[in-house]
Amino acid sequence: MDENKKPILSKEAESFLNHLLVERGLAKNSVESYTRDLIDFFSEVKKEPLCVTREDIRDYLTLQRKAGRKSSTAARKLVTLKNFYRFLLLEKIAERDPTENIESPKTIKALPSYLTEDEVEALLKAPDTTKPLGIRDKAMIELLYATGIRVSELASLTTKGFNEVAGFILVMGKGSKERIVPVGEVAQDWIKKYFSEARPLILKKKVSDALFVTSRGGKMTRQNIFLMITSYARQAGITKHLSPHTLRHSFATHLLRRGADLRSLQILLGHSDISTTQIYTHIEQERLKEVYKKYHPRA
Repeated sequence: MDENKKPILSKEAESFLNHLLVERGLAKNSVESYTRDLIDFFSEVKKEPLCVTREDIRDYLTLQRKAGRKSSTAARKLVTLKNFYRFLLLEKIAERDPTENIESPKTIKALPSYLTEDEVEALLKAPDTTKPLGIRDKAMIELLYATGIRVSELASLTTKGFNEVAGFILVMGKGSKERIVPVGEVAQDWIKKYFSEARPLILKKKVSDALFVTSRGGKMTRQNIFLMITSYARQAGITKHLSPHTLRHSFATHLLRRGADLRSLQILLGHSDISTTQIYTHIEQERLKEVYKKYHPRA
């Protein structure tokens, strides 16, 4: 098969993906994930969508398990298929749903990894702030921890999105949803320092709308930012496995631990559903278990 040839999806699948992108306003990355799942499934079953049976889907899930795929991966693929066939039913394209009554593979939801407050402090001290790039990096890490925004949201910030008078940033979240996020004074000070002192030196005479820029004049990408964070984490002696969301998880965990309520945390994180925010209560429950086991005489 020609690797450069784009896989062909059925008209039903194309309609569904267009619905996700245009009508539901899902982020491009999410739609691409749905696309990959549909391509994988239909490449395997080799049937048109309206000809797929419940057995086809069960066989496909069994194949995922035998191939050693994580149960969370199989569960996500099933969710894609369920959403796809639900769409076909609502649009009256299909008369039956082959995913009906198929249970999702059992998954163990991993608790998000986060840094302790001391580890965050060590990370924040790592950049060399005598240099323009160090000031930029310090400002980015301060902002990530101060706001809990996603790395992708940080990468998409523009110069107009930071209101230094009111002390907030305008963030474009998932599904192109805007939200206003407050910024603490320390992070504000570092952004101002970066903007007035370091950014002009990094850009030289180049022009960019992006708030955080590279020496070539382009915006910092998600990959750039994550590599930068992992590099400073190593310098700071942090051995934990990091993800692009580690500072976001740290922000949420530390706020919750210091008394923030779940509803406020949901708004700050930009979660559309509070059930997504509730995973952070599990982190605190795990910590309380550890405290109990350590200090209770009969634990």
